[in-house]
Amino acid sequence: MERLTIVSMDGHAQMPPDAWPKYLDKRYHDFLPVLNQENSDFIGVSSHFFKRMHNADLYDIYDHDGAVRNGYGLGVWDHKIRMQEMDREGIAAEFIHSGDPRATGLFYQSSNRDHTMDRCNAGVKAYNRWLYDTFGSEPDRLYLIGILGSAPWRSVDELIEELDWIADHGFKATTLPGFTTYPGQPPLFDKYWDPFWARCEERGILLWMHAGQGERQGELGAMFHRIGQTIREEQSDVATAIEKLSKQFFEGKVFASVKPRRAMWQLMMGGVFDRYPRLKLVLSEIYGDWMGRVFNYLDEQFEAHRDVLPARRKPSEYWTTNCFNGLSFIRRCEVAMRHDLDISRLGFGRDYPHGEGTWPNTIEWLRDALGNIPRDEAIGIMGQNAINALGLDKAKLDSIAARIGVPLEAIFGKHEPLSKELIAHFHTRGQYLAEPEGEERMPEIDGMLQEDLWRARVHA
Repeated sequence: MERLTIVSMDGHAQMPPDAWPKYLDKRYHDFLPVLNQENSDFIGVSSHFFKRMHNADLYDIYDHDGAVRNGYGLGVWDHKIRMQEMDREGIAAEFIHSGDPRATGLFYQSSNRDHTMDRCNAGVKAYNRWLYDTFGSEPDRLYLIGILGSAPWRSVDELIEELDWIADHGFKATTLPGFTTYPGQPPLFDKYWDPFWARCEERGILLWMHAGQGERQGELGAMFHRIGQTIREEQSDVATAIEKLSKQFFEGKVFASVKPRRAMWQLMMGGVFDRYPRLKLVLSEIYGDWMGRVFNYLDEQFEAHRDVLPARRKPSEYWTTNCFNGLSFIRRCEVAMRHDLDISRLGFGRDYPHGEGTWPNTIEWLRDALGNIPRDEAIGIMGQNAINALGLDKAKLDSIAARIGVPLEAIFGKHEPLSKELIAHFHTRGQYLAEPEGEERMPEIDGMLQEDLWRARVHA
């Protein structure tokens, strides 16, 4: 029986609060009571989102194997459960990024309250060490992502020291500077960062750009606190506040944000990929419906300004050689637009165990999204493209898939269409049926790009 080698480009882990004292530097333990209150506010809000997406009243529609009702989302911090759910869904390997609605981060997230830079730095180091201790024993299947981009660093040397630590411990990737923003950080095309890019290239560490890139530390924390207070006081507008935040943040602000695109074009236009041609940038949990339109625009702007820019090639050319998009909870519109750019640079992420992701219905989701396109294209998106583009170990992954992989027939065979109720649930969770992005973001993109073109010319 032939089986698929599926590589998920997006999974999540988060340190549970009971592990905070063990991993956080003791100098910051006095702030744990504050963090625990933040966590209470955070969970009070996020639990409403989770219930909206994983509604217990709808278990019969989407939770056929009992994964949600039996608590198997706790693989977010439990190694055994995580491997069980990877095997059940036929996932040979998965990249693991931080963040989950079950617990807040250790000071460094935008959803935390405002914290000092040294606290955020300590929290990032604590998370990296917890991640290794918890999930580092399966390097052939669990691809760890360090979160260096969530911390402020006193110097590039200090940043590189942490980079060397994650590389020495088998991490595959790190978030890039500015994932969480702090005052005074240089733009990514500034040569201040060149020693860091050089070391990433030398150590073979991928640059990871996830939804949330570019959000300021503490930016959302006050909002979570206010809503948390509302929930605690049982005021009447809780549902309204939750719904408003859902539309502004989870359905638009994060996944469709322009900020990650800006970080991408800063690397391209600033000549970073020319100076370090073996660098690889991966986008994850960032929609892909904008790519054709935006890259046409970026190429036009490059041609108009190429004489004064550090970049030597068009942005679309860097995409083909240096970049990849994991397309978490891939949507129908993105499948339809898969040839807008090089299809060999597209993958898939299940976003385990988040409410908006494909889990616990990954096989059904992939069957509906990819089962009717050319088989070689679908197989590429499900894993082979990532193996080829990112230099993953194909032999090891294929051997894992031979044991736990999804049979080809589960995706490409003749099946009854999924129920309308399940498709509707996919849409509630991950905007599965959404129309592609139109022209509405272009003025925002143009304003950001013109500013960056000016800054890049100055730096050049």
